[in-house]
Amino acid sequence: MASATAQRPARTGGRRGAMGRRREGVAGWGFALPFLLVFAVFMAGPVLASLAMSFTDLRSADLRDPLGVNPVGLDNYVKLFGDDTFRQAALNTAYFVLVGIPLTMILGLAAAVGLDAGITRFRTFFRVGYYLPVVTSIVAIAVVWRFVLEPDSGLVNTLLGYVGIDGPSWLTDPTTAMPALILMAAWRNLGYLMVIFLAGLQAIPRELYEAAAMDGSGAWSRFRHVTLPLMRPTLLFGGVITGIGYLQFFEEPFVMTQGGPLDRTLSVAFYIYNQFGFGNYSYAAAISYVLFVAILVLTLVQFRLLRSKT
Repeated sequence: MASATAQRPARTGGRRGAMGRRREGVAGWGFALPFLLVFAVFMAGPVLASLAMSFTDLRSADLRDPLGVNPVGLDNYVKLFGDDTFRQAALNTAYFVLVGIPLTMILGLAAAVGLDAGITRFRTFFRVGYYLPVVTSIVAIAVVWRFVLEPDSGLVNTLLGYVGIDGPSWLTDPTTAMPALILMAAWRNLGYLMVIFLAGLQAIPRELYEAAAMDGSGAWSRFRHVTLPLMRPTLLFGGVITGIGYLQFFEEPFVMTQGGPLDRTLSVAFYIYNQFGFGNYSYAAAISYVLFVAILVLTLVQFRLLRSKT
């Protein structure tokens, strides 16, 4: 009897502790409920609705009679891969991504290394100068670049003329239009990667560089065997963020070329915009989910290539 009596307070305390934790859980869910409702109504709901939409024949004319929409299965996706314009847009986007990501990352890393080691005076000035295009409106940047790339009076062709080179019509020539947009995007985004890479460089212990120098390693050897391995997580983050943005590139062709010439700068995101504007809602939704799969695949590939080996 005595032992049973002694155990009762412990049991009572355990029940009280469980009730307290339950109350804390209920209070926590109560605080989170407004966010969950907003997320369900404005995020999860539309995403699921667009996924269902991609398996229907919904068009703008069907908005008056939503119940008259018919399921079509995978017809939109089958039609998608037989669409010559979509294939051109996908090819343009792949070109933009495969060239733009390495170029932007190399330029951003070079700027970060220069600011971290080579430039001691006016370092703040250079940081602001590199980062300023990131926070500048794409419309303002596009206007400046259109003047710079003007075939007759632009700065680039004027400088080329001084050395006897007849510059092309950069934004209206099918051969040079996409490279021009890639250069503009790399110039605009390298400042963002520079800030990220600079933080990664400053987190590397200086003792490692000193030890490598004492072992006779040169600057390139230290960069290759010390900097790059320890920067892999930072490079992975920069690559993923840049890849997601570049796969969705839209503003550059929309503002500067309208997808031309001959659809050579038409991106997948721009094609989605066009199809939605034409009222092909279900078709645009199908393209959006193909683009989502492409983003997922690119991200997985980057994790495979750039993740830390330790």
